[in-house]
Amino acid sequence: MQEFYSHGKLLISSEYAVLDGAKALAVPTKLGQSLKVKSIEQAEIRWKSFDHQNNLWFETNLTINNFNPSTNIETAQRLAQIFRAIFELNPKVFASTGLEFSSHLEFPQNWGLGSSSTLINNLAQWAKIDAFALLKKTFGGSGYDIACAQHALPIVYQRQNSTPHIKIVDFDPPFKDQLFFVHRNQKQNSREAIARYNTLKTTQTLDFSELNALTDALLVATTLEEFEVLISKHETLVGELIQHPPLKTSHFADYPGAIKSLGAWGGDFFLATRTNTQYFKDKGYNTIVPFNDMTV
Repeated sequence: MQEFYSHGKLLISSEYAVLDGAKALAVPTKLGQSLKVKSIEQAEIRWKSFDHQNNLWFETNLTINNFNPSTNIETAQRLAQIFRAIFELNPKVFASTGLEFSSHLEFPQNWGLGSSSTLINNLAQWAKIDAFALLKKTFGGSGYDIACAQHALPIVYQRQNSTPHIKIVDFDPPFKDQLFFVHRNQKQNSREAIARYNTLKTTQTLDFSELNALTDALLVATTLEEFEVLISKHETLVGELIQHPPLKTSHFADYPGAIKSLGAWGGDFFLATRTNTQYFKDKGYNTIVPFNDMTV
């Protein structure tokens, strides 16, 4: 049996703009997804997916030749698409007998930490193919989540001429005990958010010099107050880019600390400062994770 593992992800800076070459700070999460693969005698692919509580939530069988699934549900069709893309990139990986896959997620599916990217990276490891190429043929996106899946340290990620450039960085703020992540009680569809952004950006001239400078500044901020100024400015810039009010303005105007959206605005986690967790609990946000507990 073969086993593979990938880290989850959180995008700290340059959300949306990372698609078009902005410099982005991203951190892998402690929780990720594992994949076990073994050969079976039957000439088919057997797939099982387990959630973070080890409950089986999805299973299907695929034919070996054209990867038709045994069910028509969307998850099965998406899995079939991934296997067809793998076949295009490395058909030899299917030359032996049948295969049985068992995928185990370590975080709740609605957390938005990369259930898709960790799956793609695990399958790419198994198939010995480029995970970024597999992502391009399937889910699309900037690829920063694939980079996080492959690294156990914070990174600065930047696409240049569609080529990913990854730099491992030291992002260990001395005030990290005053940073935490709050879940918005809803999942954001990244593909839909990207589509909306692609529509908006056609009317704007893209200049990411300020966002790039903010990413650099976040890495060297030494005080919480400095960090708060930076993320607040970042929120304003991205809000103008996507024509959407910053989260603090629209939902938490009276919060004493700073708040920053992460990834696709509107769902999943956001970053907050000053650890006033009761404020968010009083508003019904009960999934609150300290910075140190979330990141590698």
